[in-house]
Amino acid sequence: MAPPEPRSVGELADRLQRPGSVALVLPRLALPHLQVAEALAALGVPASRDALAELLGAADDETTRELAAVLEALADHALVWPDGSGKLRMAGPLRQAWDAPLGLDAPLEHLLAGTTSDELRGMLVALGLKPPGTKAQRLAALVEHHSDPERIASLVVKAPAAARELLERRAVAAPEEPPQFIVFGHPGPGREADGARWAAERGLLVQDRHRYGPARIPGEVALALRGPGWHAPFQPVPPSAGLASVTPAEVDREASAAATAFAARASSVLSACSAAAPARLKSGGIGARELARIGKAAQADDAVVRLTLETAYAAGLLGRDGDRVAATEAYDAWAEQEPPEQFAVLLQAWRNLPLTPTQARDEDDKALPALGGAPPCGGCVQARHGLFAAAAQLPAGQSVKVASELGPLIAWHRPLADSSPQDGTPFASVIREAELLGVLARGALSALGIHLRTGDTEGVRAECRRLLPSATAAARIGADLTAVVTGTPATRLAALLDSVADRETSGTASVWRFSAGSIRRALDAGHVPEDIEADLTAVATGPLPQPLSYLIADTARGHGRVRVAPAACVLHGDEPALLAEVAAHRKFAKLGLRQLAPTVLISRSPLDTTVAALRAEGYAPVAETAEGTVRVEKARPRRATAPVPAPRDSDGGAKGRGSGAKGRGLIAGPRAAQASAAVDSHALADRLLAAPPTTPDPAPFDGGVPYATDTEEIVAGWAKHLPYGDVRQLAHAIDAGRAITVEYVATSGNRTVRTLSRLVLDPPYLEAWCHLRDAERVFTLSRIQNVMSVPE
Repeated sequence: MAPPEPRSVGELADRLQRPGSVALVLPRLALPHLQVAEALAALGVPASRDALAELLGAADDETTRELAAVLEALADHALVWPDGSGKLRMAGPLRQAWDAPLGLDAPLEHLLAGTTSDELRGMLVALGLKPPGTKAQRLAALVEHHSDPERIASLVVKAPAAARELLERRAVAAPEEPPQFIVFGHPGPGREADGARWAAERGLLVQDRHRYGPARIPGEVALALRGPGWHAPFQPVPPSAGLASVTPAEVDREASAAATAFAARASSVLSACSAAAPARLKSGGIGARELARIGKAAQADDAVVRLTLETAYAAGLLGRDGDRVAATEAYDAWAEQEPPEQFAVLLQAWRNLPLTPTQARDEDDKALPALGGAPPCGGCVQARHGLFAAAAQLPAGQSVKVASELGPLIAWHRPLADSSPQDGTPFASVIREAELLGVLARGALSALGIHLRTGDTEGVRAECRRLLPSATAAARIGADLTAVVTGTPATRLAALLDSVADRETSGTASVWRFSAGSIRRALDAGHVPEDIEADLTAVATGPLPQPLSYLIADTARGHGRVRVAPAACVLHGDEPALLAEVAAHRKFAKLGLRQLAPTVLISRSPLDTTVAALRAEGYAPVAETAEGTVRVEKARPRRATAPVPAPRDSDGGAKGRGSGAKGRGLIAGPRAAQASAAVDSHALADRLLAAPPTTPDPAPFDGGVPYATDTEEIVAGWAKHLPYGDVRQLAHAIDAGRAITVEYVATSGNRTVRTLSRLVLDPPYLEAWCHLRDAERVFTLSRIQNVMSVPE
């Protein structure tokens, strides 16, 4: 139950029966729950448990017990429950989830709502029944007659052949598949029209009063004609999969290897983004060229790059900065952590990520950008949670032989989840992501996955510390001018090696190579040869190889022999012969060099252009400042000021400003609510039931209502049509800085559902970050039609 807590049983019931609440729980239901709910919707409520069992074919004891368990689960979600007479009832919005449950049209009572009393009398007479006196009685008599399957079957048996064939055909056709004729005066085959007329005269087919469209067959009539042998689908047992024995140690070993490899590559990917912020496409997102550049720099494939970027962005480590995506200050703090802590942050972000990051192509096989700002995909989240549920249900000590066999199990646990149409097998992308992260190992749920499934943040961190090794603080430096680091290098070690060498490979082992160019880069950044050698000696597992010492010394000896000063610009040095050589060099003719003295040259080209040209020909000049000191060429990594939108919290919301109207001087001292912990639903129900009876919940903006906060009173005053429960939810989101989902009617009349965060109340408006438009928007309070909590 999302905050704020309901203050009465009436408010609780109202929130549970709202369309938004039902819409939140439906994607989490397994296949048998949806099948039972659809069958009950087809029967119409109230319905008896026996009628439901008969429709589903639950004849044996085992199936009956399974049906009872499903009904109990639906009752726990306040979707289906027994009333005082033992009949089953269902939440109103749940019935609307199906346009035609089981392929059946609306019931007779609904289809005959606009029929006149005389027309009802004619139907009863045609059926051989004595018509009652009033229209309501005639409708009730007709509905009662058609609700008996045996009566319908015997009536159709005696019908003309054309009518019988027509009704039997329509009984198994979905309402959206109308026959190729229209009755009552419209063109069509004469024999079929006669049969349709006979059925319509007896209420077996119902024509629209305006003669629009084909005649419709009532749901109870179609169900009766399908016969007692027809049963609605009911699959209470998940599909079988090939199983193999596996030990916890084997699962831990593979999960550890996968998680360690991903953590190392993810660190390299984000390091590459920190050093050179990737550019965004004009249409939004990071394109294939930039993804390839990052992958090459980090030695990671496309799936790892995409998965890292999306999870890091969701965790607030990356943010938009103009036309680029840059690392944030949160990244700097993250980079200082040990690999287990780093990996735990990305893993938690993946759990509720509203997309499938490795989905690289759309249904037209066109490449998709990363961080493209696609609308949130609730089905993608449920696919991930369906994977958790499917893998958790495997017998202890057992795993699937092939990971792809989890696809049908995910579809059973989460039928409404999204599976990529590009996947060769169902849910292949989400299964592959789970394997990359070590959540799924050897076809079973790892310890990481077990804690991730329950949302146990501390448990995830503990398992990360157990399964992932700490960062490696030492490197093996060889005489071949390479440095090898086994495992994930510590941040300081990686920064040191990146500054003096070029990274060649990353992963479970990373390799750097030293060269004259890489040593010169370190010298250009302000390091001195003695410090470089001392720093490398401190991290080396043994003595520093002699070839590397010679390389550092030789590069340092030639470094700075030529100095370039800005004037436009001036070159000077202590060796007249070297300056004369530079002045006479053909390749430097375009620089416009001119020798002013044996040790001084002047260039007509800018300082940076001159330095680059000299370095390209093998010289090692250093740049000076206007004061004559050596310029340190150490570029500061680009940083975004803040991620946009704000990072999501563990509830799937956003960490907003939470200023409400107080910070704008609009409310004189409201009592701002604080974000509360998750509400225990059972404890809440016990408290509400134990509380003394209260007066009914107040109507919106009743002047005598003692509102809990000033924000509630202001929201209720402007959104007068919102129920009190919705007013409380919206006001709480404003005060507590939580995200909220609203149904909103724009000035054009279009109705949309939007998730809003960073709410600021400015009556009669609400300023917020709109996740649908990915921008700041202003909303009119009176146009908010419905409020619901943000799904996890």
